[in-house]
Amino acid sequence: MRAIDTVLFDLDDTLHDDTAAYRAAALVAARMAARERGIDAQALADAYDGAAMGFWSALSVEHLTRSIGDERTRMWYDALREIGVDDRELAARCAAAYVAARAEVLALAPGAVELLDALRARGCKLGLVTNGFAATHHDKIDRLGLRERMDGFFLADEVGMVKPDPELFLHACRELGSEPARTAMVGDRYDRDVRGAQQAGLFTVLIDVHAIPLPDGAPPPDAVVDAIDEVLAVLPLADGRHRTG
Repeated sequence: MRAIDTVLFDLDDTLHDDTAAYRAAALVAARMAARERGIDAQALADAYDGAAMGFWSALSVEHLTRSIGDERTRMWYDALREIGVDDRELAARCAAAYVAARAEVLALAPGAVELLDALRARGCKLGLVTNGFAATHHDKIDRLGLRERMDGFFLADEVGMVKPDPELFLHACRELGSEPARTAMVGDRYDRDVRGAQQAGLFTVLIDVHAIPLPDGAPPPDAVVDAIDEVLAVLPLADGRHRTG
């Protein structure tokens, strides 16, 4: 039985509810635009949601040289055009309003602090592996209080790799002084978090917050949980105990 002494985490929708945060922030920005232009705020927020989902789902190494600020303005511009408004200056103001609003609603998921503290108390090293960009995610890391709770941060544009590249997970293991067989990866997306980590030889835990079926024939994660506060129970810890809750 493998013994885990290092745990890697995804950030968005794993350690905090990013979907709720960005949708709330998008609605704040959309309402600002609606007051100015007499448009449907929810329709604009929904259009931004679609543009953002398209960007992040297609993220590749080629995107890493782009400014996330510019990309976010482009997403708002695309969203505005979708509902019939062609205004780049308004798109830039929507992007700024969105960033400010999201910063105000950031919060760790219930049980996240307790999980991280429990793992540290057992001597585990902890790392964050995210496809987020340094320009926004270091601020998010600090606002969420993760800086002092983790041993390493592996952001896509800083390491020059994006999940699910197995090399990204291997890089994190090397930097933390661990081995893949002694490392777990915890995330909310099978395609980004589980698949690459499996290929790198890590123990994988899927937090099934999206209820997305696994691809046909895909090897399942080592464990599936409904929320972050259930993760400790499924990890085979380095002290030889496999917790059962």
